[in-house]
Amino acid sequence: VPGFDPSLSMMTGITPINPMIPGMGLVPPPPPTDVPVVKEIIHCKNLPPPSTRERPPGCKTVFVGGLPENATEEIIQEVFEQCGDITAIRKSKKNFCHIRFAEEFMVDKAIYLSGYRMRLGSSTDKKDSGRLHVDFAQARDDFYEWECKQRMLAREERHRRKMEEDRLRPPSPPAIMHYSEHEATLLAEKLKDDSKFSEAITVLLTWIERGEVNRRSANQFYSMVQSANSHVRRLMNEKAAHEQEMEQAKESFKNALTGILTQFEQIVAVFNASTRQKAWDHFSKAQRKNIDIWRKHSEELRNAHSEQLMGIRREEEMEMSDDDSGDNPSKKLRVDDSALAAQAYALKEENDSLRWQLDAYRNEVELLKQEKGQLYRTEESLTKDQQLQFLQQTMQGMQQQLLSIQEELNNKKSELEQAKEEQTHTQAMLKVLQEQEINVLTVALVNQDREKNSEKRSPGLKSEKEALLIGIISTFLHVHPFGANIEYLWSYMQQLDSRISANEIEMLLMRLPRMFKQEFTGVGATLEKRWKFCAFEGIK
Repeated sequence: VPGFDPSLSMMTGITPINPMIPGMGLVPPPPPTDVPVVKEIIHCKNLPPPSTRERPPGCKTVFVGGLPENATEEIIQEVFEQCGDITAIRKSKKNFCHIRFAEEFMVDKAIYLSGYRMRLGSSTDKKDSGRLHVDFAQARDDFYEWECKQRMLAREERHRRKMEEDRLRPPSPPAIMHYSEHEATLLAEKLKDDSKFSEAITVLLTWIERGEVNRRSANQFYSMVQSANSHVRRLMNEKAAHEQEMEQAKESFKNALTGILTQFEQIVAVFNASTRQKAWDHFSKAQRKNIDIWRKHSEELRNAHSEQLMGIRREEEMEMSDDDSGDNPSKKLRVDDSALAAQAYALKEENDSLRWQLDAYRNEVELLKQEKGQLYRTEESLTKDQQLQFLQQTMQGMQQQLLSIQEELNNKKSELEQAKEEQTHTQAMLKVLQEQEINVLTVALVNQDREKNSEKRSPGLKSEKEALLIGIISTFLHVHPFGANIEYLWSYMQQLDSRISANEIEMLLMRLPRMFKQEFTGVGATLEKRWKFCAFEGIK
């Protein structure tokens, strides 16, 4: 009860007083029975929210505990209908009930009634009072309605996405008509028209893929293919025109950039003239500071535009060098004297251009040195020293690039000489191989004549060891269809017999020309002799 002090008996030494007794001044006396009872709503502010369980999805039902035993459904509905429309009340015999509201937000209002004390009339009986406890309740009807609502929202979302995809999807191409002589005649006319060529070529491609070409319609399809081929020259002319427009745009951009750079140079020259002593002394300190800031900003912009212009010129030089050195893939496979000479000429031109740029940088450094000798040691001289260092660094970089290009030129020259030597060597080897081929042909003819005359001319084997060696060598060369050199064969035989020599194996192979033959493979420095097993060729 508000205003009641429980320690009152301790202060006065009297027995404790029940504050609920009427007439004691702490609780107003009960109203008369004939006067209607006025119900007052108690509003509490800044109270923390009551502790509840986790809210189930779609909760519309609350659990109300701590009800008075004598509370009826009408009283409960009268108390909780201020939170919203009530659809059902399920009351239990154990002082609790479940209340189902029409909407979910009404549950939040009912939760804040938790903790209030409920009393029926002015009765002090325990059965007529109780402390309310309101909490979320999990009901199957609420969960079912929530699931239905979620499914409905998902259907709406899918429908919305489908409508959005249909709206953003590109329109379907028109249906391709079936082939007929009349349609083919119309298509041939469309193929000759530049504006309808794209549509007509699609129809022609579809007809060919469908298999409409036969012996009867072959001539008509050939004429349509010929009409399609006639557009190649038009497309190439259009491409050349667009490329020319692009080149003109590049040229106009480069000219405009050159003009802007010239104006920047003039502005920087004005600032440099203003910083000399004749004019500099007449400016105030604030004016000098502004002029210095403007000069630095103009120099930065000028350097940026100069680098951009140099980059454009570098790209043009690279494109020109690419055009000069571009060859067919078949020509790139073989090292030709003319290609290497063209590369050497391009490197010489690049070397000359770099040398001219180096001379220009040197002239700028000399001019900066002259201006440095005329000016005092001011902030301008410090910035020019920095520019001088920057130019010296760029000169060093250009010199290093020049040295690398000279080294590359020397390497190209050495490669050219090496290619010439390899060409002469390959010509000599070609002559040797031709002579050997002639000798081999003559030897083969002689062997054929000998085989016809007598089959017993081949020398016999001297020992069982040679027969064993021939069997092992035959097996080894049979699994090497491209042959093997004598060193590889000797290294394999040495694992079986360490006392055998390569010369002995070669002599044994040369004694049996009908079983083993010798071939030359490779070119130049990679030329080597290989032995092959040819006994089965003789049998065939």
